[in-house]
Amino acid sequence: MKGKIYVTGLALATLSLLSCSRDNDPAPSSPAATNSVNDFVWKAMNSWYYWQPNVPKLADNFKNSADYASYINSKTPDGLFYSLLYDYGNTDRFSWIENNNTIIPASKIAEIEKLTGFDYAVYPKDNTNTSAVALVNYVIPGSSAANAGIVRGDIITKVNGSPLTISNYSQLSQDQFTITRAATAVITSTGLVTTDRAENISITKTNIDENPVAFYKKYNYGGKNIGYLVYNGFKSDYNDELNAAFATMKADGITELVLDLRYNGGGSLETATALAQMVNGNYTGQPYVYLDFNAKHNDEDGMDYLTNTVKTYNIVNGHPEQTGQQNVNSLSLSRIYVLVSFQTASASELTVISLNKYVPVTTIGNETYGKFVGSISLYDSPASDYTSYSTRNTAHNWKLQPITFSYYNKDKDPNPSGGILPTYDINPYRAINNIKEFGNVSDPELKKALELISGQTILKTAENPVTYSNRNLRFQPRNESKGLVIEDFESFSKRKK
Repeated sequence: MKGKIYVTGLALATLSLLSCSRDNDPAPSSPAATNSVNDFVWKAMNSWYYWQPNVPKLADNFKNSADYASYINSKTPDGLFYSLLYDYGNTDRFSWIENNNTIIPASKIAEIEKLTGFDYAVYPKDNTNTSAVALVNYVIPGSSAANAGIVRGDIITKVNGSPLTISNYSQLSQDQFTITRAATAVITSTGLVTTDRAENISITKTNIDENPVAFYKKYNYGGKNIGYLVYNGFKSDYNDELNAAFATMKADGITELVLDLRYNGGGSLETATALAQMVNGNYTGQPYVYLDFNAKHNDEDGMDYLTNTVKTYNIVNGHPEQTGQQNVNSLSLSRIYVLVSFQTASASELTVISLNKYVPVTTIGNETYGKFVGSISLYDSPASDYTSYSTRNTAHNWKLQPITFSYYNKDKDPNPSGGILPTYDINPYRAINNIKEFGNVSDPELKKALELISGQTILKTAENPVTYSNRNLRFQPRNESKGLVIEDFESFSKRKK
């Protein structure tokens, strides 16, 4: 049985000893003693943080100043970490710190081993951008939400007895809360009009090991075998399940693929590279993604290449341990259709911009999130420049996950200034009454993909009139922490040389 994993969908990065240490600067001139954990936080960030040159308190000479000890001793480790981030919440929306495998955001502690069991997106209910509803994207089997009867497509109108708003929707991430769902929902020219069910459903977070390979179905339209795969997180400890899904599609004779990444906020770089091989597989050894680190680590800049094998892992004590290696199952597809949304981020966006260099990628849905940066895990192991888990200081369990690189496709094309604009734009708000179980062709984005592939009209769906803008879409909190992680930094470095 697999171990517990991040609520964010990121596997912990296993980073090993580098060839030499960069932590060889002279000791601070101040005689004051420094907090050892905070000293680790500052030094690791000074070395690896992507925006280190933009943060005055991370300047190299600050460590030798008289203010160094008093500054870092005045804060908790997490307080220090967040004070060192560049333009936090805007430029850097993605870095975080952990203690005892628990993510500590800037404002509250979130239990990373616990999930409510449902993924959601929050939308403004009308033009006031105050009232809101939450649309349930999917429900994890066996979770508290599933046991309570919550299903994909449910519209949540109340949390803890109060109407849902842009201000209180974060209560949907509490350890315990109640919700009320809509009985009816009608889109009008001024917004969404709902009536509530007579219910007050209790939801409790529980330990869940979520399988990101959420759904697969085969269709046959226009004489073509079309696969539909819902993939909700690039999680390395489920590499074997992803590879098995492609083996199933290969056995089913799939020649066209609709890959649903609408709720996939990212994860492992290694898994993202393997997915590209599973889609095509004819470009083994070719460059796939270019990584750019800060000036202190220019020797780590370089390409990650496509390979015909994928590693398998289990999570042990919150850390991935390799269990084996498999040959990649490839469909040898000449094109692919990808469903995207404003919750599609990082490794999912990498899949679109990098795979498109080898096979045409048609995107359907909403503009993506726009996260073209990633991270490695940093531990209190100065001899390895803070990258070794095995030689870390075990006197504490703090670990950093700051942004350490930006990524580009193999040709180093500039990334979009925002998210990736879809080939076919479908506003998810217009479809709010057509979100049923996965695979139901009333889903307008899936319907559009099937029609593009087959050349047939699959299903006529009634359109509701909408005359106001719905671009102020909200990211649900759980997905904001997802990202792109290098699983094994030592192997990555060797592979580039």
